[in-house]
Amino acid sequence: MSTSSIPLSPAPAGTNATPAAPEWRLPIEGMTCASCVRRVENALAKVPGVRSVAVNLATEEATVQADSAAVLPAAADAIAAAGYAVPRTELELSVREMTCASCVGRVERALRAVPGVVDAQVNLATERALVTLVGGSAADMLPALTEAVSRAGYAAEPVSDGVADAAAAAGAPPARTADFWSGPWSVAIPAALSLPLVAPMVLGWFGIAWNVPALWQWLLATPVQFVFGWRFYRAGWKALRAGTGNMDLLVALGTSAAYGLSLWLIWRGAAAHGESHPHLYFESAAVVITLVRLGKWLEVRAKRQTADAIRALAALRPDTARVRRDGVDTTVPLAQVRVGDEVVVLPGERIPVDGVVIDGDSHADESMLTGESLPVPKHVDDRVTGGAINGEGRLVLRTAAVGAETVLARIIRMVEHAQAAKAPIQRLVDRVSAVFVPVVLAIALVTLLGWGLALGDWQSALLNAVAVLVIACPCALGLATPTAIIAGTGAGARAGILVKDAEALETAHRVNVVAFDKTGTLTVGQPEVVALLSAEGMTGGGERRDDASSLLLARLAALQAGSEHPLARAVLHAAEQRALAVPVASELRALPGRGISGRIDGVAWALGSERLRKELGASLDESSALQREAEALRRAGRTVSWLIAVDTRRVEGLVAFGDAIKPGAREAVARLHAAGVRTVMLSGDSHGAAAQVADALGIDDVQAEVLPEDKAARVASLKRGGAVVAMVGDGVNDAPALAAADVGIAMSTGTDVAMHAAGITLMRGDPGLVADALAMSHRTVRKIRQNLFWAFVYNVIGIPLAAAGLLSPVVAGAAMAFSSVSVVGNALLLRRWRPAPRDGAVPR
Repeated sequence: MSTSSIPLSPAPAGTNATPAAPEWRLPIEGMTCASCVRRVENALAKVPGVRSVAVNLATEEATVQADSAAVLPAAADAIAAAGYAVPRTELELSVREMTCASCVGRVERALRAVPGVVDAQVNLATERALVTLVGGSAADMLPALTEAVSRAGYAAEPVSDGVADAAAAAGAPPARTADFWSGPWSVAIPAALSLPLVAPMVLGWFGIAWNVPALWQWLLATPVQFVFGWRFYRAGWKALRAGTGNMDLLVALGTSAAYGLSLWLIWRGAAAHGESHPHLYFESAAVVITLVRLGKWLEVRAKRQTADAIRALAALRPDTARVRRDGVDTTVPLAQVRVGDEVVVLPGERIPVDGVVIDGDSHADESMLTGESLPVPKHVDDRVTGGAINGEGRLVLRTAAVGAETVLARIIRMVEHAQAAKAPIQRLVDRVSAVFVPVVLAIALVTLLGWGLALGDWQSALLNAVAVLVIACPCALGLATPTAIIAGTGAGARAGILVKDAEALETAHRVNVVAFDKTGTLTVGQPEVVALLSAEGMTGGGERRDDASSLLLARLAALQAGSEHPLARAVLHAAEQRALAVPVASELRALPGRGISGRIDGVAWALGSERLRKELGASLDESSALQREAEALRRAGRTVSWLIAVDTRRVEGLVAFGDAIKPGAREAVARLHAAGVRTVMLSGDSHGAAAQVADALGIDDVQAEVLPEDKAARVASLKRGGAVVAMVGDGVNDAPALAAADVGIAMSTGTDVAMHAAGITLMRGDPGLVADALAMSHRTVRKIRQNLFWAFVYNVIGIPLAAAGLLSPVVAGAAMAFSSVSVVGNALLLRRWRPAPRDGAVPR
């Protein structure tokens, strides 16, 4: 294990020496020399709580002697600030037997106390813990983590990473919801036993007098109290052993008090047969347990509905695939399919793997993955995604990804990660829940003593204290935020909007500036060669001009061979259409933001922008035909690149590219403007090309010829003055800007690097989804605030009413159950959210 606790030898007995602090080893990446060692040691020495540091360059480890494991996160941050990295891994645990926000806080504290844990986020709605570890192996850390959760009074086990487990992982585990003790019978039986206890009170409202003998009340209430209520005793005892409290402890104390008071009245002999006997309170205890169980059962059912998106995604993957081996098609379990296998998909079947079409033509319904309702054409060399439905034709695919590496699996992981993460607004709830149960117990004790000492009626005093214990509802606080996040991210996933983390979801609703990349984001991203002009051909005859342009195109294609840049693909496609013989270029070197250079037949060439031409000192007569053509092309919004002979600094020609604007881009910008959002374009293209697109779309501000390394700085400048900035892009060069923005939004049609840097990924290259993502964030945050408001209101109003003697334990129990169900039910309304019609305004 890379990160481990190694206690040092204690000071000798009988001395005044301070006991040696424990030490931990942190793996460090990026150190190369002795100066790196000194820099890391200096950074760690400044961390509060660190007593000594020793950094070993050979083992790439730092041995940190510190007061406690709580120093590790700050130590890892200090190393990162010094310019190095501490490897971090994530482990997801399934945590059972949590019931409220207090349980969440206790599990988080237990996990964070384990050496090597940087952070732990526990989600009550999904019953998951997302643990971030500093270095080391997750498998090595697992025993310590599960043991810590066990000591806190709960049970934990790792969550498998595969898609097959996603359906079971979404919401409460099916095996448990189907279990007798958490299913409908666990509510129906105590309800049937409690009904005779409540009947006299209900009949009394209609003037009908009917009493249940004390013995029968005891017989009916006892199984409810100690059989169906045993879970509250068990969980409450675990909380007490861990030195904290939770909802179960409050319910156990409250119902036990009502049950015990009834036994005491019987024992005292006051409960004689007949109408004159004092009232017993067995029904309060039994009904409260029944109502709380009913509330938890409804809560579990509602929580599972919030996770419908994950289960729907997991259900997209078929169990088998038709694999072609040695010319024979054989149906095999999906787990046996390997990368490179040929898979045959018949019309109407669901595509089992990610792959590339090698034979056949068809359409694919990808609506569940991308939100796109129209079928997508699929031909040879097109990529297909597992989970999509094949249309009318038979397809033969070459498998490119299986299992956890498929797009579907990565989508599920991204949605689960967002649902497991904790939104910043949850911090208030965490602070409240940390002291909630002790405060409630104190209020209940004050209520008991206050009523008892003031009036001498200890029986009423006890019932009022019971009502305080029962109505207190930390579970509603714990469910308010995560259920809304689950429902919101699920609705977004159905629309093709994937949220990577809860912080991005919460921040997006405050965005007031959206910065767009141009190519591939607002435009189709598949430019074509629209002009090819050779300096030699500009002065020659027709045949000479054709020969010159073909030679120019061949040189361009040689320089762009192997490049995946959109402009390079356009050049190569044009050369392929002319069937040109392309020479081989050597010493190819990318010039970020400017172009590319290389040698062809021993001659050094460079291809790039106007900036590159000026950097190389390749002069051009302002009145030349080539310059006039270039200016005309720029005014038309074309992107112009120059071919330059480096040694002679001579311009040999130019190539101009055109890129169509995406359908719906103008409407997307208009919707953002309607929502009060300012739009900016950050583009590496020329001013003319960028301005032409910006004018067509109505974008407020254009910043052209921006180098990739400058995009992040431009985003930072947009954030000055308190603006909340979202950056939308799709390429590798957009990744720094996506990370620098308050919210990064990546197009999934772009690169994986961009998607990793972004907090939100759009599964279609549709700019209109940007406005939809902001609208979804606004709706989700509004639900979170509503839930938190009602969760706090229940307690702020209910607890004083109960302490004042204005609520019976039965009413308090009903209110407690209703609070949790209403919070989850309110979150479920988010499932009805849909993207706005493309000709409508942003829904708020």
